[in-house]
Amino acid sequence: MDITNQTRVTEFIFLGFPGVLHLRITLFVIFLTVYLLSLTGNTLVIFIVLMDITLQTPMYIFLGNLSFLEIWYTTATVPKLLDTCLSQVVTISVSGCITQYYFFFSMGATECILLAVMAYDRYLAICSPLRYSLLMSIPVCLRFSAGSWIGGFIAPLLPTILISHLNFCGPQKISHFFCDSDPIFKLSCSDTFLVEALGYTCSSVVILSSFLLTMSSYGHIVVTIIKLSSREARKKTFSTCASHLTVVSIYYGTIIFAYVRPPAKYNFTIGKVISVFYCVVTPLVNPLIYTLRNKDVKKAFRKALARKRMLLT
Repeated sequence: MDITNQTRVTEFIFLGFPGVLHLRITLFVIFLTVYLLSLTGNTLVIFIVLMDITLQTPMYIFLGNLSFLEIWYTTATVPKLLDTCLSQVVTISVSGCITQYYFFFSMGATECILLAVMAYDRYLAICSPLRYSLLMSIPVCLRFSAGSWIGGFIAPLLPTILISHLNFCGPQKISHFFCDSDPIFKLSCSDTFLVEALGYTCSSVVILSSFLLTMSSYGHIVVTIIKLSSREARKKTFSTCASHLTVVSIYYGTIIFAYVRPPAKYNFTIGKVISVFYCVVTPLVNPLIYTLRNKDVKKAFRKALARKRMLLT
């Protein structure tokens, strides 16, 4: 498209969720409550893992990484979502939009890799218990954690660089509450075929490969559980993995629906609704599921409360 006689756009306007004021205020209260609970829950998990030496094992180190990730993952998008619920006009600069895009997809890719690593950790613990401490030692665990973060931040780097070279000439309204890929492409007056194809390929590879690795680990775990002779042992082992599977199902179910599909089939209304699940709901569900179903975490939390009462008295 010829852009020589067109005005360059310097900022975008988020449309968010349209509706009457009282509906948007209701959404604001709901989203704010979930956001604050998510921040509190994930911060609490990090605090417990750091303060209780009995939880400084690979499983809980990964869980602490996941909680730290969720804090920033939800913070990358929810503040603008809250803003769109109350304000008529919510803007973001083009550079700010590209930055938000990069950090959002970096956090998403990191979570995909981290969930696959956590599944592999459970596979080793259940299927190779005698060699677990050797195969998943603390140094190995830390390398896996660091690799998840590094890989996650590398994955969307090239698409982000290409997006930063796109021209935006108007319209400037984003039919979303954050800078997702498809709404950005729709606003560009440049040829976006290459960046769309690359972005779609990168997201599909990261999501599907981590999903398949995760499901493979849990498939082996299920086979091992079935072979256990004791019914009580089967129940206890499955209970440990059930919380992980719940988190994996919710997260992968929504992001596969949102990103593993041809760009031309994107529906903005459905996209916004689905985005709420992986931007707002999942970061809250993770600490709830991992803590409420985990006796060790609940025990450590009670110990922390007891220590606090002793200090206060």
